[in-house]
Parts: sequence; structure tokens; C-alpha cells
Amino acid sequence: MRKTWTLLIALLTALLLLVVSWSSAVGQGSAFATNTPPPPPAFTTNTLVPATPEPTLTLEPTLTPTSTLTPTNTPTLTETPTLTPSPTATIVGPVIYPEGYSPLTGLPYPNEEARSRRNLIIKISNFPPQVRPQSGLNAADVIYEYEVEGGVTRFAAIFRNNMPHHVGPVRSGRLVDLELAPMYEALFAYSGASAPVQDLLLHQPWSLQVISPSIGDNCVQAGFCRFPGDNLAFEHTLYADTELIWERATARGINEGRRARGFSFSDQLDPNSLPGEDIFINWYGHTDARWQYDGETGHYLRFTEGLPHYDAADGQQVWVDNFVIIEVPHEERPDLFEPESSSASQQINLWDSGRAYLFRDGRWFEGYWRRRDREPGSALELFYADNTPMMMKPGRSWVSIVRWLGDVVVSDQQADMQATGTALAASFTPTNTITPGPSHTPEATLYPGVTLMPR
Repeated sequence: MRKTWTLLIALLTALLLLVVSWSSAVGQGSAFATNTPPPPPAFTTNTLVPATPEPTLTLEPTLTPTSTLTPTNTPTLTETPTLTPSPTATIVGPVIYPEGYSPLTGLPYPNEEARSRRNLIIKISNFPPQVRPQSGLNAADVIYEYEVEGGVTRFAAIFRNNMPHHVGPVRSGRLVDLELAPMYEALFAYSGASAPVQDLLLHQPWSLQVISPSIGDNCVQAGFCRFPGDNLAFEHTLYADTELIWERATARGINEGRRARGFSFSDQLDPNSLPGEDIFINWYGHTDARWQYDGETGHYLRFTEGLPHYDAADGQQVWVDNFVIIEVPHEERPDLFEPESSSASQQINLWDSGRAYLFRDGRWFEGYWRRRDREPGSALELFYADNTPMMMKPGRSWVSIVRWLGDVVVSDQQADMQATGTALAASFTPTNTITPGPSHTPEATLYPGVTLMPR
């Protein structure tokens, strides 16, 4: 029995050892299975470590174009300021003008010749009615209209962009021209002047810029030629060739491009405007002018004494992009006319500042005008009460000088000028005929009611 229990215990002990040994083996097998997954990622990671910089390097060139694109955007940004003053300039003036842009129009000069030559002012008659239609008005960059005496007006046309060969009739200088010529550092062309005004003109610091028959500039050398016409007094028969005037200035060594700072231009309208469709000015019942906005062209068209005012050179109604009216003090100067004259010359105080209207794009803007000083090249400025510039439309401008803005009537409705013209035409038919005369530039333009004879 004892042997039986001893044998049984031995068998159980062996069996127990066998179980323990098997469990240990199984346990070790589970540990390897558990630890096996971590090494593959570790090995995979370690295997790719040498390759990892390669993708990193391939990504860096990918990022490099991104930084390369930054300069690609930069030219776009740098071109924007260059493109800003486009043919309809965004902002030009009143002091800084982009290279190659005219302070008279706010647009690029049409060619290098226009950019290089000097501003040229030519005095043009507007009375009596027989002098109409004048020639060359639509070729001027800027025109000033002002009262001479007796309630009639005269024009000071400033040329730069264009070179018309038949401008006039050319008339005499006035006291206000002593302000206009230095304002625009311009050549000054006129037929003559009263003795006191002539003396003042010839004693200005800029007197070398005067070009006139009154100082010996004739038809052949300077382009001042006579074209006699029916019902025209001798003083209304003088016309000018701008090409020869500029050649005369070149011969004197004074035909150089000069800027006149003052006007501001933008193709965007200023805020706070009123309708400005029809503007009427009456100079004391002696002369009147009406401007109406033409929406199709964006121009203001001129009527004088109830009739469309034409340019004989191109056959078109007189037009501008901007119509400006400035209120300026006037003083009578009887000492500047000959004793036998029945009226006094006007001193128009075109310095300091005053009220102003600007009309563009069918809108009416109210503000002020000023000259910062009376130095050469310091021209007319238009600004608002907060001292910001009034933005004119890039293009041609007309400035009418009045004693008082109360002489101006502005309306958002256009007067029926066709009916007015029909009524006037029924009572008056122009018979003005310009006969042949000396000229260097033939023209064959016809104007309704006026025959321009071949030259």
C-alpha cells in the first residue's frame, strides 16, 4: 500500500512538473507574440530613416516655389501703381503728375513733340458776332473766357497737345494775361495791346515769351497772317499758325516743356454732387453762353447768344470735358486804355482764392479756386472746403471767369436750344465769307453759313 501511494505521488509530481513546464513554454511564446509588433514599426521606421530626408528634401523644393510665387505676385503689385494713371487717370495732380502726363488734361501727351514743347496761349476774339465761328477752339487743351470791357468776353486758349495751323481771329492782350502767362509758363501770342498794357507786357520777367506782330513777329516767320473777310473789320482778320509760333520760340531758345501744376484729375466722380445738365451765364445782356451736357459723348456743348457755337476748323460744336466757373473780383482800370476809349479795362484779380463751380459728367460740384502763390508754374487749383482737391475729368477744360456766381443759372433740365436756334435762324442768316489771304497751311473745312475760300 505504501508503495502504491509512493508511486501515485511520484506520478502526480511528474505530471505537475510537466504542466508547469508546458505553461512556461506557452507563456514565453505569448511574450514573443506580444513584443513582435513593436519591432516591425521600429524597424520600418529605422529602415526609412535614411529615406525620410529625401521626401523632406523633395518637399523643400515644393515649398521653394511657394516663396518663388511671392516675387511672382510682387510684379503684379508693382505694376498696379504704373497702371493706375491709365488713359483715364485715376488720380493725377494737383502737385505730382506721373511722368509723361499733361497737367493741362490729366492724360498722357499724345507724342514726344507735345511733351517737349512749351504751353502756348493765343488770344481769340469773341465779339462782335461776326467773328464767329472762330477756328481752333476744339484743339486747345484749356480755354479761359473772361470779360474784357463793355460786357463782352474774350478767350485765352492754351495749346500743347495739338498743333492747329489756323487759330483765331487773334486779338489783343489784356491785364489778366499778365497772370495767365506765368501761371502756365506759356508763350503768349496776341495781336497787340493798348500802350499801357503793352508796356507792362514787355517789362515782365517772362517778356521773352511774348510772340506778337506788335513786336515784329510776322506771317512768314511766326505765322501771324491776315485773312480778310466780308463784314469783318481789319482787327478781326488775323489768324495764327501754332507750328510757326513754336518754331519761332525754338529759334529764340525758349521752346521747352514746362509744367503748370494745379488741376487735379480722376476718372472717378467726387461724392456730394448735384445735377448739372444746363448752365447759363449772362454778361450783363451783352454776351451770354450756355453749356449743355451731352450724355452720348460725355461732353459739354456750347451755345452763344442762343445758337450752337461751332469751330470753323473742324465743323464741330465747341465742346469740353470739364466746364469750370470761378468768381473773381474785377476792378476798372481806365488808366490802361487810351483816353478816347469809352470803356475801362478790367483788372481781374486772379490771385488768392474765391468760389468755384465744376461741371463734369452731367454733375455739379461746388468748391473754391486758388493760386498758392504767383510764382511761375503755379496755376489754378480747385478744392473743397476741407482742402481736398476737386477732381476734374481727364480731358479738355473751359474756365469762365465771372464777377459773381449770381450771374450763373444751373438747371437739371436742358433748355430747348433747337427751338431757340430755329427762331433765331429765321431772323438772322450769317453771311460772313473769309476770302483768300496768305497762309502756309491750306484748309478746306466748311462751316454752316460761312464759306472758307481756298487759300
